[in-house]
Amino acid sequence: MKRAAILLSLTYAGWLAGCGGEHTARETVELPRITVETVTTQRAEWPRVHEATGTVRARVTAALSAKVMGYIREITVDAGDRVKAGQLLVRLDSRDLDAGYERAQAALEEARSAMAEVENAINAAQAQLELAEVTFKRMKELYEKNSVTQQEYDEASARLRTARANHEMALSKKQQLAQKIRQAEKAVESAAVMRSYTELKAPFDGVVTERLADPGSLAAPGVPLLKLERDGSYRFEARLEESLMPRIRAGEKVSVSFDALGRSFPARITEIVPAVDAASRAFLVRIDLPSAPGLKSGLFGRARFELGARPVLAVPEGAVVRHGQLRSVFVVEEGHARARLVTLGEERDGMVEVLTGLAAGEQVVYPVPPQLVDSSPVEVRP
Repeated sequence: MKRAAILLSLTYAGWLAGCGGEHTARETVELPRITVETVTTQRAEWPRVHEATGTVRARVTAALSAKVMGYIREITVDAGDRVKAGQLLVRLDSRDLDAGYERAQAALEEARSAMAEVENAINAAQAQLELAEVTFKRMKELYEKNSVTQQEYDEASARLRTARANHEMALSKKQQLAQKIRQAEKAVESAAVMRSYTELKAPFDGVVTERLADPGSLAAPGVPLLKLERDGSYRFEARLEESLMPRIRAGEKVSVSFDALGRSFPARITEIVPAVDAASRAFLVRIDLPSAPGLKSGLFGRARFELGARPVLAVPEGAVVRHGQLRSVFVVEEGHARARLVTLGEERDGMVEVLTGLAAGEQVVYPVPPQLVDSSPVEVRP
């Protein structure tokens, strides 16, 4: 064993001699320094944000149903169709109601035609009354002169009373007929209204969300046939845990984002339902959304509520190096760049929150040169 060690020493000595004679000192190769820029980490105040999921709902909806029972003759729209206010959507079988309207109209015409006969009767009664009055006046003068008998005077007086009664009766018949005409007009109006119920029209501009019946079906009062919602008028509904109720106020600004649209919208809280659901221990918040293409009822979204401020340690997003699931930054220590694994939190306005791995006051390389690796010598640009 001792002999093998001696041979190894001789061999190493010969190798050194062949590489440079008597120079045995190792030369140290220094890597070139990389010029970098840095930012100093410091704490900042960020809004304390609470995120809640919810659903888009139409602010104005309508379930169209018939007011009268009847078979459906026609439905002019399908689900997804856009409609205008006043557009005909459903028509019911109106033959029975049409017949009722015609009967009411005929009764009105009959009553109006009888008015001419009553007017003639009044005129005749008026003429008889005037004649009876003149005759009675003449008979009275003759009676006072004893030129006519008591019998003749009594007969003239009786004819006057009869003429007056006939005239009053004719006037009363006119009043009765006028009342009958007014009743007939009301009956015609009522029949026209009932007949109008056989046509269902759109109450506003919007879109049909559901079609619940087909032609030939029997429509009954209160049973929905179509469902509509006002187009372009939506709100976002989210449920928040009851502990947040004292911190949420109507009128506050929020941000609502939708994964399906890939964008977010500024919005405002318009209503807070004060009742708390006993099952979920949450209360309902309604947020009005701006009119935007792509918004639809039922769309999933997230609302972000700002609840004061919180201290955070943040770095620019460009300072973070990503390797798969790992995140790191380069910290300058004693002239070298040291890779430091970090845990990230919220991103905001080009900055990202650092939860662990950094402390305030450290120098973080930003931007990160592509050739920079762990332990690279660096020179910080002033």
